[in-house]
Amino acid sequence: MSEPFPVVIAVDEQSAIAIDLDRWSTLATEAFRSQGMVAGECNLLFVDDDTIHDLNREHMGKDRPTDVLSFPLDGADASHPDDLIGDIVVCPVVAAANAPNHAGEGHHGGNVDDELALLIVHGVLHLLGHDHQDDAEAALMEGLEQEILALHHR
Repeated sequence: MSEPFPVVIAVDEQSAIAIDLDRWSTLATEAFRSQGMVAGECNLLFVDDDTIHDLNREHMGKDRPTDVLSFPLDGADASHPDDLIGDIVVCPVVAAANAPNHAGEGHHGGNVDDELALLIVHGVLHLLGHDHQDDAEAALMEGLEQEILALHHR
């Protein structure tokens, strides 16, 4: 019998940047598994800048596009296949614009590929309850991101 794992359903709702849905779905699944998740479902959505701008304004109160948003539902408590871990929404256009700013940080090459990988792992960790509201939380989250990326992206 195969080892259980969360199901990540990836959907590309934008057309500006080519997205390999299988690749990014696999990265998200491996990120969940690395954190002990063995069940549940997550939606991974790639959207345009207008859509993420609307979501950011509606849910975060910030009137601008952003690179990633996470919407936890059952989160880390997901323990059955039908549980909904949550949604990760990524904007590839914003990711592409931000990518050069992260060059050299944690082996980030400053390219869209590395930026998308970072954002997906970042979104997974948010769904599991991690945050970066203070320095200690940020350091823990960044360490986990780099660990997951080293194992499953690079």
